[in-house]
Amino acid sequence: MITLNVNNQEHQLEIEPHGTLIDVLQKKMGLMGVRLSCGQGECGACTILLNGKPALACMMLAHQAEGKKVLTIEGLGSYDDLHPIQEAFIEEHGFQCGFCTPGIILSTKNLLDSKPNSGPQDIAEALSGHICRCGAYPKIIKSVQKAAKKIEDYDG
Repeated sequence: MITLNVNNQEHQLEIEPHGTLIDVLQKKMGLMGVRLSCGQGECGACTILLNGKPALACMMLAHQAEGKKVLTIEGLGSYDDLHPIQEAFIEEHGFQCGFCTPGIILSTKNLLDSKPNSGPQDIAEALSGHICRCGAYPKIIKSVQKAAKKIEDYDG
């Protein structure tokens, strides 16, 4: 048994010692916004925030997250109350198929939390661990820039 704090809620879970965080989030908790793609830490689709910093859920054992705060895309905003980053990605069409989008949005949150006035080079560097197979990179950059402006007015 482990206790995980996921999206600001405590969860007691029985896991296998070798269970990865992505398996626990998806299969035990039903959080499908955490995406498994390469399974080797190369694409960024499984990015979550661990104590506010990007981490790859496919590369972590679940027990490594015990005692830490895990944030997935499901905990960032809700259907009725989107986070400004989510709003910006919708408004600027910063996705096509959307498979990579949750991880990119979480990395964007980390970037804008630490460097709110990020320029295109900062954004490109912060998102360099993400692969968008659709090639929506120009719209992703615009989405992040718009999100930075929106966050100035956001109080959540």
